[in-house]
Amino acid sequence: MEKIVLHTEFTDIKLFKRGKVRDVYEVGEHLLIVSTDRISAFDVILGCGIPDKGAVLNKISLFWFEFTKNIIPNHLITADVNEYPKECAKYKDILRGRSMLVKKTKPLAFECVVRGYLAGSAYKEYQETQTVSGVKLPAGLKESAQLPKPIFTPATKEEQGHDINVDEAFVEKKLGSKITHSIKEASLKIYEMASAYAQKRNIIIADTKFEFGLDGDESILIDEVLTPDSSRFWPKSDYASGRPQASFDKQFVRDYLESIHWNKTPPGPVLPQEVIKKTELKYKEALKLLAGISL
Repeated sequence: MEKIVLHTEFTDIKLFKRGKVRDVYEVGEHLLIVSTDRISAFDVILGCGIPDKGAVLNKISLFWFEFTKNIIPNHLITADVNEYPKECAKYKDILRGRSMLVKKTKPLAFECVVRGYLAGSAYKEYQETQTVSGVKLPAGLKESAQLPKPIFTPATKEEQGHDINVDEAFVEKKLGSKITHSIKEASLKIYEMASAYAQKRNIIIADTKFEFGLDGDESILIDEVLTPDSSRFWPKSDYASGRPQASFDKQFVRDYLESIHWNKTPPGPVLPQEVIKKTELKYKEALKLLAGISL
């Protein structure tokens, strides 16, 4: 049965952070991440939710955390509500299926973007400079073209407004060469492994972003992994370069918002029911294809 959870209020658990989609609570030495059904576009939270979206995001991330754990450790402790600390017990019904208990790390202040195809802001930058985040690309590439090899194109994580694309040298100045090399290598390995897996299931992962945190001196994977919120998923059977692609992600929502000429400033508009339903089905189809799970 569909249910929409836009906000959580756990009065006796300390709120650590409320993001665009996730509510994060502090539970002892750990964090409790709750994936809500909020949806954002162009860095603005919209005035509606997508049914079961939080559960889809949570389950896809859990699938990929398991899939990639041999490449790099991650922050997951458990997603079984029966194993959560006792102060969470009274909230089991809302937490079940849309939450995870994780290690508390020191987040690194960059999004580690990996691109295998030329789309979105990368395509716009390429048209102007033939580069993406300082990476020189061959001439004559079309929109949605597959790149000769995946590229690492990091961005800053801004609390307000849009993230800013930067080059690898900028990250190295801030984090040092050892950490930068570690997260770049992990990002590319995860992308290549996940991309090969997804292709067999009729999904092209055009690009995605990862986040890392320090657990002591060790870089580990945190936040969400390879979800429709953090990635461009395209149907492989419909792919052709030289044009925009159909997608399993929230590009469908972005396209609608562009069509109504919204000014991309708060408050975010409420989506029509048709757009909400189509977006819900796209997210659930991605979960089914990737993880073999139906809600």
